[in-house]
Amino acid sequence: MSRKIYIICVSGTREKLQMAAMIASVAAATGDEVSVFLSMNALPYFVQGHAVDAPAEGELGALMAQKGVPPFKQLFKYAVELSDAALLPCSMAMDLMRITKDELDPEVGPPTGLTRFLSDAEGGQLLTF
Repeated sequence: MSRKIYIICVSGTREKLQMAAMIASVAAATGDEVSVFLSMNALPYFVQGHAVDAPAEGELGALMAQKGVPPFKQLFKYAVELSDAALLPCSMAMDLMRITKDELDPEVGPPTGLTRFLSDAEGGQLLTF
């Protein structure tokens, strides 16, 4: 029986985005339903052409870059490809940043409000990074 995993990403640090992406990709690979809400400092990394890497918060974040760990965006993309995981941008953050859906990476889904996301997450497992 598949589970429903809901992940909220608000941090812009490498370790938190990496952990969220690892959970999303593993859950997708094992047949779980995955939805990821991208907001606050996490959202800019999903704007097309955003070339800056997420800053490391500590030693492990720096080691991940040195050791060639698959980047978080690649893992999120795998989650989408494996099981139609939903990457949902926060509509409020998009308004604040003045970005449109067309400016986001192709695997990112439709803008979603927090109220809708939390309503959909009711009864599922909710994780925040």
